Amino acid sequence: MRVMGIDPGLTRCGIGIIDVDDRRVASLIHVSVVRSASELATHFRLSQIADGIDEAIETFHPEIVAIERVFAQDNLQSVTTTMQVMGIAMLSAARHGLPLGVHTPSEVKAAVSGSGSASKAQVEHMVARILRLKEAPKPADAADALAIAITQAWRGTGIAGAGEDGVVTVSLSGGVRTKQGLTPAQQVWAEAEAQARRTGAVDPRRRKRGTQTG
Repeated sequence: MRVMGIDPGLTRCGIGIIDVDDRRVASLIHVSVVRSASELATHFRLSQIADGIDEAIETFHPEIVAIERVFAQDNLQSVTTTMQVMGIAMLSAARHGLPLGVHTPSEVKAAVSGSGSASKAQVEHMVARILRLKEAPKPADAADALAIAITQAWRGTGIAGAGEDGVVTVSLSGGVRTKQGLTPAQQVWAEAEAQARRTGAVDPRRRKRGTQTG
């Protein structure tokens, strides 16, 4: 299966494309960063990002697109523009008739490193190791896009509009449900993601509320 991961960002939008065989061995096909000119109005910048995503889809023909879900943080402006790029990526996938996977940051960390609270450096190291690269692609947006693609390939869940058709589902409270036996990689992901969700790592706001009320 060929998977395209997108790390949404207005200044730099990471794109990573991998192939995964039936043994879940992943291979790098393409990685790049689409940039937009900061002096342009936002809608023109979004157009540049959209063109870059469309070009990657039309050149490499992925079978599924995966993007990272954004949570509100202190920098509201940054979150707003990132969500706009998410919309552009979702629209591009729809126009090309591709299924779409959406994953939280901790889901990506857990899938790639086994820990939902892994650092960026740890994730980048594991991306390079999984794809058998001498070093992780730079900038970080590129490695993040590959991590998102790996997450989709290994999890096989989180597909928008698919309900609970995936092999394994982890609820917000950390409960794990499976429809068949899991591979070792899926088992590691499920356990790490369940722990991350139980401690509020999926959304820092949940962890903060838990601390205040505990």
